[in-house]
Amino acid sequence: QLNVVIRSSLQNLREKIDQLKDLLLRAVSTHQITQLEGDRRQNLVDELLTRQKQLQASYKNEGPEPDVIRSNLMAGGVKRGVTNPWLLEESEETRGLGFDDLRQQQRRIIEEQDAGLDALSSIISRQKQMGQEIGNELDEQNEIIDDLTNLVENTDDKLRNQTRHVKMVDQKSTSCG
Repeated sequence: QLNVVIRSSLQNLREKIDQLKDLLLRAVSTHQITQLEGDRRQNLVDELLTRQKQLQASYKNEGPEPDVIRSNLMAGGVKRGVTNPWLLEESEETRGLGFDDLRQQQRRIIEEQDAGLDALSSIISRQKQMGQEIGNELDEQNEIIDDLTNLVENTDDKLRNQTRHVKMVDQKSTSCG
């Protein structure tokens, strides 16, 4: 009778794990949770599946050292020096919060990030506008410099012509005398 209870409990555990996988897949695909949270939860489901397989093997007395497997299962599944980063302790912010509270906290964080992105966007837009205005001012200044260059060249040409005329007048005046 105990064997029947154990077998049905193991089967029930397997079905519950499969249900968790399906629910998790739906939650990630419908964006109810973030991809990072989905990965964390997937690792937890995988850990449950591993423990279920260990229980199954332990029940059937398969594999080496079933007593070690049993003691590991009872000790919380501690593995030989392998730590899972997804199973680290929960932060103080989220400890004790329910699913709806976590979702609300995520929404608040996303809203804060959106507000920060909006502020950054307005700053970048202002800098773009300033850059365009500086570019326009530079274009105007370049036109003024080009005009000045042309005026200076024209003045230089006139000055050379006048200098030549003065030299010719000077030569004529010295040769006449």
